[in-house]
Amino acid sequence: MTQPAAWADAVALVRDDSDIPVLRDRVRRLSREQGLSHVEIESLATAASEIARNVLDHAGDGFAILQPLGDGARRGVLVSIRDAGHGIADLELALHDGYSSRGGLGLGLAAARRMVDEFSIESTPGTGTVVTLKHWARRTPPG
Repeated sequence: MTQPAAWADAVALVRDDSDIPVLRDRVRRLSREQGLSHVEIESLATAASEIARNVLDHAGDGFAILQPLGDGARRGVLVSIRDAGHGIADLELALHDGYSSRGGLGLGLAAARRMVDEFSIESTPGTGTVVTLKHWARRTPPG
């Protein structure tokens, strides 16, 4: 059995564009350690990238916390991405395909939600937003 990701890899800053590939790599590494398939790994890494892009575009900066998950024999990964931006006034509207507060394609939140097994979002206008992504391995990891 491989060792879980080091604590230093459990937190990823989201300050500028160069931090997104670092976050993706950390998500991929932990996902491999947890036994996710290639498709599951890429789905979670892409969802995390979409949310990190939203953080940069709407809040300026934030951070992500990565955690291995275990539920009996089931293993997975949790990625929680947080910012202290202006928040999302209408979450229901923001989660619809095509909605954009800045003239983009409006696919980020809705697409990220479809790419993972569990998706939650909490946002308070004036305080910030927390998006939590969970993805579970569909097979039992070797070892």
